[in-house]
Amino acid sequence: MRYLRVLTLFFLTSLAAEMEYRGNFLLGLLSSFLTLLGALFGLFLLYQGGYRPGGWAWEEALLVLAAFTLLQGLASTLLAPNLNKIVEHVQQGTLDFVLLKPIDPQFWLSLRAFSPWGLGDLFLGLGLLLYAGLRLGLSPLDYALFGLYFLLGAVILYSLWFLLATTSIWFVKIYNVTEVLRGLLEAGRFPVSSYPTLYRVFFTFVVPVAFLTTVPAEAALGRGEAPLIAGGLALFLFLLARGFFRLALRSYTSASS
Repeated sequence: MRYLRVLTLFFLTSLAAEMEYRGNFLLGLLSSFLTLLGALFGLFLLYQGGYRPGGWAWEEALLVLAAFTLLQGLASTLLAPNLNKIVEHVQQGTLDFVLLKPIDPQFWLSLRAFSPWGLGDLFLGLGLLLYAGLRLGLSPLDYALFGLYFLLGAVILYSLWFLLATTSIWFVKIYNVTEVLRGLLEAGRFPVSSYPTLYRVFFTFVVPVAFLTTVPAEAALGRGEAPLIAGGLALFLFLLARGFFRLALRSYTSASS
């Protein structure tokens, strides 16, 4: 309950600070809409002439794009505002103050800030999910499965991002590494099975983009065995990220030493 109260306080203080620039929300919503429109246009071009990439129908591919858009919203709302600042904390020495607080440092570093400018992606992604689901005749259970495996995908993305951010304790300038990760995630706009074999292997076993967007769509459609692996992968990466962070803190010598 103490952590829940702290989380509520984090949310309220971040929202109060961000509301000083309310016009940014409308700009963010417009940017999200134009980005989604561009993604839909690219997907539409891919499906011209009756072509079905990887055997996915148009409405089924929209489920994948919906998962990607929702993930973009989550990244803009929670992940980027918090995890990208870990590098700044190490550089500026403010990580010292985080470690001295009577709260789990990973909790503080992961959830301290909240940016409402990513809500546009979340709303648009949810709308696209409902539209595609209605066209496909998905049941409430199918939506629930989509939500479950989307959450597992979010844990996977968080763990990967946190792992990379933690390396800043040894290698301070790693902004480019996190940007590379975000760039690779762009592949999640399309079903992974639509890529050539080598790319499918890479986006499944090296950078698990498939588990972030394609697997939730497959779970909702009731196909494939990959969703059974998502839970184990999410748990493994989360525990790995937590253990890696604790290991890295042993090498942290603070800004004053």
